[in-house]
Amino acid sequence: MKGSAPTALIIVCMLAVAVAIAGYSPSAAAQAAKVKPGSGDDLRAVYATAAEVAEGKRIAETSCARCHGANGVSTTKGVPHLAAQRAAYLHLQLRAYRQSARVQSAMDGIVRYLSDDALIKVAAYYASLDPPRPVVPGAAKAPPARPDPVAAGKAAAAACAGCHGEGGISKTPGMPSLVALDPKYFAAAMNAYKTGQRKHDVMKSMVAAVSDADLNNMALYYALQKPARAQTPAPGDQAAGKKAAASCAACHGDQGVSGNPATPSLAGQDAQYLAAATRAYKDGSRKDELMKGPAAALDDRVIRDIAAFYAAQQPEPVSVRKPLTVAEWAERCDRCHGVNGNSTDPLVPALAAQRVDWLEPVLRAYRTGARKSSAMAAMSALMTEADVKDIAAHYARQTARAVTYVVVPPKK
Repeated sequence: MKGSAPTALIIVCMLAVAVAIAGYSPSAAAQAAKVKPGSGDDLRAVYATAAEVAEGKRIAETSCARCHGANGVSTTKGVPHLAAQRAAYLHLQLRAYRQSARVQSAMDGIVRYLSDDALIKVAAYYASLDPPRPVVPGAAKAPPARPDPVAAGKAAAAACAGCHGEGGISKTPGMPSLVALDPKYFAAAMNAYKTGQRKHDVMKSMVAAVSDADLNNMALYYALQKPARAQTPAPGDQAAGKKAAASCAACHGDQGVSGNPATPSLAGQDAQYLAAATRAYKDGSRKDELMKGPAAALDDRVIRDIAAFYAAQQPEPVSVRKPLTVAEWAERCDRCHGVNGNSTDPLVPALAAQRVDWLEPVLRAYRTGARKSSAMAAMSALMTEADVKDIAAHYARQTARAVTYVVVPPKK
């Protein structure tokens, strides 16, 4: 214990210095990340010497400043700021360009002629600089929050409840339930009424004034409601209907629960509506080449039996999620990239105050697989284009913080 006290005091003092250098709020202590010397080449840039940083500055001014700006603050669209970026992360990315693991013509031509030692020094230099100020072109303030799409869908669907039931569960024979339908199918069906592809004068007039955004919100609202069977009678022989419906399972799924967004689930649907829709496919008044053949072979009794069978089945929730708000996305991203995008991991990039016109294409590149990262691919795959724009703008508005890494002496 006597031998450990001086070491502990040194660490406490070094942490205090780190906090003082970081220069912001008590939470700065959380930004003082511990790095152990001898962790391998990945962390060499983190504990570069003052002489190496000075040499990195000379190299950067010659090779990098034209694109990335004086002191690492870019003024070029689509080119990222490098000032105060995490040193080990910068070093790894520079190595990736040199090894062609990342491809970008402007970068490839520059790093090809730099040694790994030079890359370390350049990374250390940029990490030592003051961070850029947050700037979002044309948007100094945060934009108003997007409306909750589910709440907007519920409001837009208020006029539908009289026929289709609260929450889309029909209580009126002949009126379809709207719950448990995939949003893509719902939107396509509503647009078919709007264009006249589906013939129904009342529905055509109802949806004519509904915007595409409202249709999509309604689709999401109905998809997220708790599914239940239509509260309507289902005349017919369910056992006979089950047997007759065997050929329908290939498209509509076992027990009428579809696994294809373009194909509707039939489980729990109003029986009278199902029968009427099948007759419409049979006589051609509703157009669908895939349904025309199977429906043509059914007589009216079999149609009623199949409808009764499906009406008795339990509908299942649709595999969709409620879109995340910007705050919810940021909370997820902050887990790796640090609070407000100020990473405390030397291998993970900071996002705060980064150029929005760089963040957006990078997120899109992860979504398409053009840029490789299993973690980022999984995260960005769930993002819509609106999410990409919103989260990029969010981080571009954050205040960037420099980080001091404390070298902890190895245990003896």
